[in-house]
Amino acid sequence: MKRSDISGFHKLSTEERLNTVKDFAELTEEEANLLKKTGALDMDTADRMIENVIGTFELPFGVATNFMINGKDYLVPMVIEEPSVVAAASNAAKMARASGGFQTESDDPVMIGQIQIVGVPDMEGAKQKILENKEKIFELANKEDSTLIKFGGGVKDVKVRQITTPRGDMLIVHLLVDVRDAMGANAVNTMSEAVSPFLEELTGGETRLRIITNLAVHRKARAKAVWSKEILGEEVIEKILDAYNFAVGDQFRCATHNKGIMNGID
Repeated sequence: MKRSDISGFHKLSTEERLNTVKDFAELTEEEANLLKKTGALDMDTADRMIENVIGTFELPFGVATNFMINGKDYLVPMVIEEPSVVAAASNAAKMARASGGFQTESDDPVMIGQIQIVGVPDMEGAKQKILENKEKIFELANKEDSTLIKFGGGVKDVKVRQITTPRGDMLIVHLLVDVRDAMGANAVNTMSEAVSPFLEELTGGETRLRIITNLAVHRKARAKAVWSKEILGEEVIEKILDAYNFAVGDQFRCATHNKGIMNGID
C-alpha cells in the first residue's frame, strides 16, 4: 500500500521529490516531464518560495483593452484561465468610456493587527492602561520595521475591544498599521508579537493570537462607472434588473452573483 507520510520529503531535491511523486501517482515519463517545464519562474526560485516544490505552473497572460480610469487610458493585465472574462471586461470598459470610464479612489493602506488577551482580571482597568500607554506601544511596534517607518508607514493608532465568547470575555487590541504598498501581513504580525509582552504586563492577562485580520475595514478601494441607457438599450437594462432581483430573492442565485463579483475584484 502506498503511503503519503513520506519521511524527509522536504529535505529531498526537487528532482528527487518529483520522482517520489511520479512513483506514488504512477505518472508516465511524459506526465512527469510536463512538471519539469519552467517559464519565467525557475525551479530554484520556486523551491525557495514554498515547501515541497516539484514543478512550476503557468497561466495565460492576457490584456483587457478599452479601460479609462480616472481620465487616463490603461491596458489591464489579466492572468486567468477562464474563457470570456477578458473579452467581457474589455467590452464593459468600451461601453463605459462614453460616460468617462471608471472613477476610483482608495483609503490609506491601513491594516489591523489583532492581539487576543484572555484571563484579564479587570477589563475596564486594562482598557484604560492600554490607552494611556499608546505612545509606548507605538514605540515598541515601530522599531520592528525601520524600512516601513522610513516610507511613512507604521502604527498609527491603537483600539481596544471587549468581546464575550463561550470561553469568557476577551480583550482584543487592534494595532492600526499603515503598511504603505505592502499587503502587510509580515510587518503587522511582527509588530503584534512585539507588543504582546508589554500588553500582558499592563493587563495581567495572557496573549493568544497575535495576527493580522483580513477584514481590512480601514483599507477600502472604490470604483464606479456608468453605462448609459443609450448604449445598453432598454431591453438589456430590464433583463439586468430582473436578474438582479432574482438574486435578491434567491440565495442560490445570490451566491453565484457574489462569486462573479469576487471574480471581478480578484
